This record gives sequence, C-alpha cells and structure tokens, in this order.
Amino acid sequence: MKLDTAGYPLGPHKSADEVASLAKDRRTDRLLRKPAVAARTGMSISSIYRREVAGRFPRRFQIGLRSVAWYESDIDEFIADPLGYRSRND
Repeated sequence: MKLDTAGYPLGPHKSADEVASLAKDRRTDRLLRKPAVAARTGMSISSIYRREVAGRFPRRFQIGLRSVAWYESDIDEFIADPLGYRSRND
C-alpha cells in the first residue's frame, strides 16, 4: 500500500507524486504560538481549539513537551477566508 508524506494511505485517485506536489515548503514558514494566533485571528483559545477539532481551523503542532504552535502560512489562509476554511489534514 502506498502512503502519503504524512504516513496515511493514499486514496485510489492520488499518487505519491500528486501528494508530494501538494505539500507546502515549510523551510521559511514561521511558527506562531498561542498568544500570537489568538491576537491575529481575534479568537479565544477555546474557540480556536473547538474549530480545530471540527476541521475549520489549521492544525497545531507539538513543538515541545508542553508547547504547541501553528504555521504562519496556515493561519494566513484561515484569515483570508475564515468562513470557508477547511483543514487539509482531515
């Protein structure tokens, strides 16, 4: 079975090359911590987490034992269209 870059099985309509081409180049992307994300979006932390679980906000990433961050480009995509945003990870 073929897997995508995140280790998930590929659907019948996606090849590994197609998935790789959809992956973002994160080398120059900044990581934003919770206070910065809340300030940029104008949302409370509980609202951010609630939307994230529903797939309506970008996924956070564990960067330490007790710390999380979001990629700045993902937050920018959300800010551009907050009502129409759908997480690609779901």
